Amino acid sequence: MVSIANLRARIEQVLHLHESPHRTALAVAVGIGIAFSPTYGLHTISAVFCAWAFRLNAVALMTGAFVNNPWTLAPILAATFWTGFHIMGMPEGAPVQWSQLTLEGLYAQIQTYALPFFVGGTVLSLLGAVLAYPVAYRIVVHARARRSAGLAQRPIATQNPPELR
Repeated sequence: MVSIANLRARIEQVLHLHESPHRTALAVAVGIGIAFSPTYGLHTISAVFCAWAFRLNAVALMTGAFVNNPWTLAPILAATFWTGFHIMGMPEGAPVQWSQLTLEGLYAQIQTYALPFFVGGTVLSLLGAVLAYPVAYRIVVHARARRSAGLAQRPIATQNPPELR
């Protein structure tokens, strides 16, 4: 079960990786791109492959990829279809004809949705990755600066506490 504490721990883990902010932000951006891609059913495999092939941090990449989850699936699919239909200048798809529920009839009806789905998903994937990189980069740099400023303000422990001197 996903809780706020688990989500906060995951984000904290990503923000304080021992990598440059560029590499961390790049991994998150690639993950966001995968989350919006039209390759449903292959997102986890795509994320693992990209982490391995490009030597990106798997935690940061999976964090971005899991933007697409059961709670966000419907809005992402709606945005994908809407984007695809508008980019291609097509009217919204025709309703499914339940009377023609044969294999051939279903294939013909799905054809009208397949290309807009692919185009919309690809556009949103690229747009999401491009927009996610600078946002993730700034968040990582800011969080690391706050953390190092907090560590610098901590008093250095002396050998003997003041009350024992």
